[in-house]
Amino acid sequence: MMKKGFNSIVKVCVLVLFAMSLCLVYSCKESSQEPASPNSPGQQTTDNIKSDANDTEKTTVETSKEPTTDSAGWVAIDIKLPKPMFVGTPQDTKVPNLEKPLGRKRDPFYAPVGAKNVAFEKPVTSTDDLPIIGELEMLTDGDKEAADGSYVELGPFKQSVTIDLEAEYNIYAILFWHYHKQAIVYYDVVVQVASDPDFITNVTTVFNNDIDNSAGLGVGKDMHYSETAEGKLIDAKGARARYVRLYSKGNTSNDLNHYIEVEVFGKPAI
Repeated sequence: MMKKGFNSIVKVCVLVLFAMSLCLVYSCKESSQEPASPNSPGQQTTDNIKSDANDTEKTTVETSKEPTTDSAGWVAIDIKLPKPMFVGTPQDTKVPNLEKPLGRKRDPFYAPVGAKNVAFEKPVTSTDDLPIIGELEMLTDGDKEAADGSYVELGPFKQSVTIDLEAEYNIYAILFWHYHKQAIVYYDVVVQVASDPDFITNVTTVFNNDIDNSAGLGVGKDMHYSETAEGKLIDAKGARARYVRLYSKGNTSNDLNHYIEVEVFGKPAI
């Protein structure tokens, strides 16, 4: 009787062990069929792959709207600088809102491929038809040096020069030199572009450091700067125009106005 009971217990134990083995096997199969975690290294679900592809496509489209220094079709414009006539940039502390010297070479300026100096040898007019020194055509003759015979001296107080590009262009940069043989500062420097010679149609002000509106063209937010051989480079942001006009109103040395060269980098407007 005791032996029979013992055999029954053994059978029950065997059955329990067998049942537990079946459960363990089933559990392992279920575990092996679970999808891998999206955060697992080197593994992604199909949904995640599709999502990443879409995100990449969106990023590409959005980035292409904003040109960068390495975007296809945008290159550094070719700027040839004149010989510096002095070392350093002494600062006139009497001039308000005066920017500090960069202390290094200016960064490259990028524009679409094909943008070039479209002001070269284009006609120039001025509020002073008879300059004290030089001829107006010298502003677009390619000579940027500060030596005697290379600059135009206009009369005192507010004066302007206007360049007729003879066609409409998308203008990306305007680079100009006042007299840079000395580190002087010119007042009320304003640069505008327009579609007509009277500056009534499509007028855009691309630079204005007239902080008190003494030139009557509006209060400017740009800073005064000391003249150097690098000239002043203005980002025109692709403005469409035919005419370029530059104002000034004397300088820290005297009431006269001087220009050496003006370059306008653009492409024909479409």
